[in-house]
Amino acid sequence: MSALLRQNPAVAAGISSPVGPLFHATRNAMGAWTETSVLLDDAQRGRILRGLFDSYYADQQEKRVIVDTNRAWCARLPALKRLFPDAKVICCVRSVAWVMDSLERLGREQAFLESRLFNNDSERATVFTRVEALSQSDRFVGFAWSALKEAVYGEHADSLLLVDFDLLTAAPGKVLDLIYDFLGEPRFAHDIENVVFDAPAFDQNLGLPGLHRVRPQVAPVRRQTVLPPDLFARLDAMSFWRELGDSRANLISATSPQAPV
Repeated sequence: MSALLRQNPAVAAGISSPVGPLFHATRNAMGAWTETSVLLDDAQRGRILRGLFDSYYADQQEKRVIVDTNRAWCARLPALKRLFPDAKVICCVRSVAWVMDSLERLGREQAFLESRLFNNDSERATVFTRVEALSQSDRFVGFAWSALKEAVYGEHADSLLLVDFDLLTAAPGKVLDLIYDFLGEPRFAHDIENVVFDAPAFDQNLGLPGLHRVRPQVAPVRRQTVLPPDLFARLDAMSFWRELGDSRANLISATSPQAPV
């Protein structure tokens, strides 16, 4: 999605920026457990946190929309909305089973390189231990899932837009139009046949070359999963956004009222 949105000269978008972890570390540094916390009030804390965004994006003044990509924002919405009352969060969602399948495939392609996603030999031992490790609430997939669910059923859910990944690949132009409508931005004619994005240095450092590389053409790709059937079924059942119930979150999916036709 970032690879598409960044085609628009009015939009800044990319892989996860350092602002998320800087935001978290700065909040911790101003927390009640530090002896200097009594010297700060909420107004000062807010200015300091806002300054992280202002400083990092100081060279993007010509951009009308900043898309700061980080899985943590869903868990930081109360603070984010206090700093930026008009902020909106776009979450691209996909079956957890297919997310794990993609990560497993990338790992298997690197037959001689171990990924930094796993902490020890026990975690990387088999597909079951790898999936279990990534599913933990503080890990690569589990944290994103937990943060998203918190936001979907939280007080700021109406600032959320969930976009079904499969629908995005099947009807990218129409889905992007709906995304712009949600943002209150004029629609933009994207080139879905010539999408360019890669982050080789970042991915190599993670031990997962190709993690952020996108195909030039946006289109669905059908494949057989490499996950065992029981594991796939268990992971697929975690896709709670298929039935949002009373959540006020916005959803673009094949079954949502605003689905492209």
